[in-house]
Amino acid sequence: MRIHLTSVFVDDQDKALRFYTDVLGFVKKTEVPVGEDRWLTVVSPENPEGTELLLEPAGHPAVKPYREALVEEGIPATAFAVDDVRAEFDRLSERGVRFTQEPLEMGSVTTAVLDDTCGNLIQIVQSA
Repeated sequence: MRIHLTSVFVDDQDKALRFYTDVLGFVKKTEVPVGEDRWLTVVSPENPEGTELLLEPAGHPAVKPYREALVEEGIPATAFAVDDVRAEFDRLSERGVRFTQEPLEMGSVTTAVLDDTCGNLIQIVQSA
């Protein structure tokens, strides 16, 4: 068994697609109309057949209080692995990304947390 799909709730799918592709560097994998929204996924360009990230509309009434609570507590909605957190922090900061946590070494991992502009905090993680 392996993880095929995971998701983050987003306020605006178009804005999220731009951020996750143009800023973070993912590539669009799937886009299928589903009523007023879309089944919209992105993948890592390093593994186009790997785990997909669904940019899921945040319209369900339970989503807003859930996301607000996570953000208020500084809890990331998900985490992405990177080879070098400091380099990604610098690259993304130059692109205007706002970080809520600068690179922090914690034993065998280094993390940083960014705001995805779509209602979520996202953690980037480098394992030693």
